[in-house]
Amino acid sequence: QVQLVESGGGLVQAGGSLRLSCAVSGRTFSSYAMGWFRQAPGKEREFVAAISWSGGSTYYADSVKGRFTISRDNAKNTVYLQMNSLKPEDTAVYYCAARRSGSRYYTRIMEYDYWGQGTKVTVSS
Repeated sequence: QVQLVESGGGLVQAGGSLRLSCAVSGRTFSSYAMGWFRQAPGKEREFVAAISWSGGSTYYADSVKGRFTISRDNAKNTVYLQMNSLKPEDTAVYYCAARRSGSRYYTRIMEYDYWGQGTKVTVSS
């Protein structure tokens, strides 16, 4: 059973930074495409960032491009989301997701096989 555990969320002032981590169990992490999604109160879950299994390809939602960076450490079975210049509209529960196969990044919820429980990020104005 693959498990994803997010950490690093919290309360931060606008303009601040946070780094989210997602630790993935199992021996095949290096073959997984990974993604970050978020869900704000009263809204649908939305795509934030994605990275291919090798880390060679990344993709971002327009709303976070230039502020957020996704990366991975296959030796540590961990994917990260560095969030800079945070805005109140970034407030949400952030989820990481894993896809078992594929050579590129993926941006749709239905394309992922496993999900974490989420970590809450609150950005105060």
